[in-house]
Amino acid sequence: MRLTDLLHPHLDDVTSVVDATTGGLRLDPYLHLPPGVTATRHGQPVGAGELMLLCYGPDPALHGDEADCLAALERLRPGARGLIVFGHPGTELPYHRLLDALVAHRCQVLHAASLGYTHLHAGAVFACTEELLPPHDWFGRPLPADGFATALRIADEYVLADFVSRSQRARLIDLERAAEETARALANAREDGLAERLAAALRDKDQLAAALRGARERTGVLEARVAMLEGSTSLRVGKALVSAARSPRRGAARLPGELYGMWRQRKARSGPARPASAVPAPEAPADDRFHLAHRALSVAPRDRLVITGVLTDRTAADFATDAVVNRVLPHDGRLLVERTDPDVLLVQLSACAAETGPWSLTGTGLAPDLDRSLAELVGRARGLGRTAVLWRDGPASAAPGLSQLPWDSVLEGDTGMALRRLDPVTDGRDRLREVFQQDSTRVRLARLAALTGAPDPLAERRVAILAAPRDATDVARLVAQSLGQLHRPAEVVVADPAGLELGELTAASVTVHAGPPTAPWVADWTDLTEDRPDTLLLDLLCAQEFSGADAVGHDPAADDYAFVPTLRPLLVRRSLLDAGTPPDAWSRAGYRLFAVRGKEAS
Repeated sequence: MRLTDLLHPHLDDVTSVVDATTGGLRLDPYLHLPPGVTATRHGQPVGAGELMLLCYGPDPALHGDEADCLAALERLRPGARGLIVFGHPGTELPYHRLLDALVAHRCQVLHAASLGYTHLHAGAVFACTEELLPPHDWFGRPLPADGFATALRIADEYVLADFVSRSQRARLIDLERAAEETARALANAREDGLAERLAAALRDKDQLAAALRGARERTGVLEARVAMLEGSTSLRVGKALVSAARSPRRGAARLPGELYGMWRQRKARSGPARPASAVPAPEAPADDRFHLAHRALSVAPRDRLVITGVLTDRTAADFATDAVVNRVLPHDGRLLVERTDPDVLLVQLSACAAETGPWSLTGTGLAPDLDRSLAELVGRARGLGRTAVLWRDGPASAAPGLSQLPWDSVLEGDTGMALRRLDPVTDGRDRLREVFQQDSTRVRLARLAALTGAPDPLAERRVAILAAPRDATDVARLVAQSLGQLHRPAEVVVADPAGLELGELTAASVTVHAGPPTAPWVADWTDLTEDRPDTLLLDLLCAQEFSGADAVGHDPAADDYAFVPTLRPLLVRRSLLDAGTPPDAWSRAGYRLFAVRGKEAS
């Protein structure tokens, strides 16, 4: 939630917002006050028709001092309202430090909500009153006013909410402590295990190198002996006699001539030795061995997740859109792991429990040779420092032997759905949005990338907005439309950000800068008078991920979810803009254009 969304519903009968913050944080750019409401700063009492703005957080230089916040509450008079924003996360909100002061000055909290900023995480609206005001429901609407019933509701909810929150806070503390201990133990184990594996690998390398040198020396000696024997006169004479004995009629006639030729050659060899350069070098033996070809070989910087593993056909095809996927077979798994250097060795349970496939029946106890091959593969991957992950997309009882292997992590649930497998007509736009945000293969791959520290596939969904705000009204519309999107943009590019109050965008983790965009996708929002629904970027990205197009927009013929030769671009691939091709020539240049109709706001 934005600060203005929390504030504006409580500005009825308010004509002045009094800024009582003492830190270095300026909240004026966040307010976007409507006409008739002015922002002031004074040290006088605050009464009816005024709203006091306070800030409290862990950084006194940024959020202000706690003593100043408590002192400002003393200036409130009945009928006044207040808004306090917190720099603490919602789960760590120290409301108990302000609760007594709020009660002492007859202040009742009306509404509290989370804020989506990097340094402001929560906010609460309160009122200074002489009588109990009705609270608000979950949707922010005031409940019917009834003094005694309101008091009972507040008292009952306080006791029950405190009971539930105590157990949740205790569980959270236990989980955080367990997570810290597990992370510390895992780090120590990895450090110790890595050093041991490295030392063992070095010893094995030295032993193998010594054995290889010895084998090459013995092979050289044997080859020299074979060459000497093959060139000896005794062997040649023996071959001639055997040949004559097998065919006496013909062999006996040729035998004297062959023996005389051998004697002449032996006499010639006994003469002066020829120089070494005149001796013809033996031809290198042909290498008839089969070598493995690797598709993942690249000299470019690694910017995609590299997966080597046991996967089903469908999962491998879906993952290959956003990652480099190498499927292993029982006979080449070890070599593939060593040569491709993957980010993760991934084993999918359904690929092992399937009735058909190279890894069928693995982990069931019915194929011990496959179980042994997979165990060796997992051990080799972990020995190389790679992360071994089991994706349990089925019941563990289907392949119970997989749970016995030393996995670094286990992911539960399905591997997601590729948007191209959906039907926009049958499934509907809402289903596309749901899959895009929660159940797509790209979202599942992001979980896998987070385990290995590999590039995040969701970075391909980053959108840059090109805007040209001229005054405060344009800035307010730009901020409202940008932060109101269900798929929030990653950056806003303006020609000259100096002098524009765009701090709320920066506080909401949206990068604001001048110059060329850096996000993979670009949306043109230079016309800020146009009304844009909050689902605009979400629907455009859903259409792009469904089609794989280079540009998505509106078609003059009103086509929906169809490839078209021309369109009004709303979302364009940044590389297409960098190419400098005119929009009317995109289709002729081989770029794919996909049309999607505009939708109403959700």
